Amino acid sequence: MPSLKDLKNRIESVKSTRKITKAMQMVAAAKLRRAQEAAEMSRPYAERFNAVLGALAASVGDSDTAPRLLAGTGSDQTHLLIVMTAERGLCGGFNANIAKLAKQHADRLKSDGKTVKIVTVGKKGRDNMRRGYGDLFIDHVDLTEVKSVGYANAQEIAKNVLDRFDAGEFDVATIFYSKFENVVSQKPTAQQIIPASFDAPEEGAEPSTVYDYEPSEEAILADLLPRGVATQIFAALLENGASEQGARMSAMDNATRNAGEMIDKLTIEYNRSRQAVITNELIEIISGAEAL
Repeated sequence: MPSLKDLKNRIESVKSTRKITKAMQMVAAAKLRRAQEAAEMSRPYAERFNAVLGALAASVGDSDTAPRLLAGTGSDQTHLLIVMTAERGLCGGFNANIAKLAKQHADRLKSDGKTVKIVTVGKKGRDNMRRGYGDLFIDHVDLTEVKSVGYANAQEIAKNVLDRFDAGEFDVATIFYSKFENVVSQKPTAQQIIPASFDAPEEGAEPSTVYDYEPSEEAILADLLPRGVATQIFAALLENGASEQGARMSAMDNATRNAGEMIDKLTIEYNRSRQAVITNELIEIISGAEAL
């Protein structure tokens, strides 16, 4: 049975931990507000941009002059997985869930006889994927020193990926990130970015306006598709940022609650032990008085 001193030290230790988790929760809540606004503001642009590209791609179809970013290389043997996670932990299962989805995708591709290559964005994803998949790594993007992710960061990642595609290092590229839904819900998502894929229009939807393009659709796509890759990566980074802060806020809230419950239990145990010590001392005093 722990002594009174041990119990008191443990209570003070848990109280200190609760102060830290509470402070981290408040910081995450403040960052979440900005990150959520950035993610939500990017969605209309990304959706409209993809809709325009989808309309152009539909008009080009399977033309021989279609850009390689749309038509692909004609093969799907080599796949590049871009695993995007956080640089820091203490955010629940946020990083692990993204890595788990990427691992499942990699295992499925390997079982089909495909070649898998991995690029990680974020230290936690690299550390998680390294065990068992380290031999598949070809690059890592370090954003540790980046306080606020901007479009320039997405452009750097996109340039890295596009250069590798032009060099013939892979046929298909897929990004893995967590889509922000709300504070308690973040959905791990896999999205193919090369070759470009677009959602088919819903059944019953009104036909879109017909446009005449100048220059040709192929020329416009050749210019817009690289920007589309950067736009999708940037949107994924923003979604990841909001999801990370939401997951951290929830995790620190749970940790604060658990610390409070532990303090209550330890306080009860401390009071009972202290009462037992006092009772024993009284019994000894009474017994000594009766012996006299």
